[in-house]
Amino acid sequence: MDGHTDLPAGPTGSPAAASSTPLALDGLIHERVRLGIVSALSVNERLAFTELRQILNTTDGNLSAHARKLEDAGYIECRKSFAGRVPHTEYGLTKLGRARLKEYVAHMEALIRMTREG
Repeated sequence: MDGHTDLPAGPTGSPAAASSTPLALDGLIHERVRLGIVSALSVNERLAFTELRQILNTTDGNLSAHARKLEDAGYIECRKSFAGRVPHTEYGLTKLGRARLKEYVAHMEALIRMTREG
């Protein structure tokens, strides 16, 4: 054994280099609220804004800001509608978002393995 640990490919498809930052974690997903959003959407086809807010125990403004970043990156999609005059906002995870979450989880698992093998 040469001491080299094979790491999963990073988001760009290139192998993550072992350095002071051993894994190229997706910084967009790594933030707590955004990780909560994509995680919740990975096990629910769609969630209403109010459901996500309750699940994540966050404020309207905080959820809106983080959801917008994920939407701008193409990780989630937002659907807005009205029930009478009441606005209704729903979110869903895109194929890209699902792929990025899968990569993120693989990177975290590799980091845990490296720590345990340490």
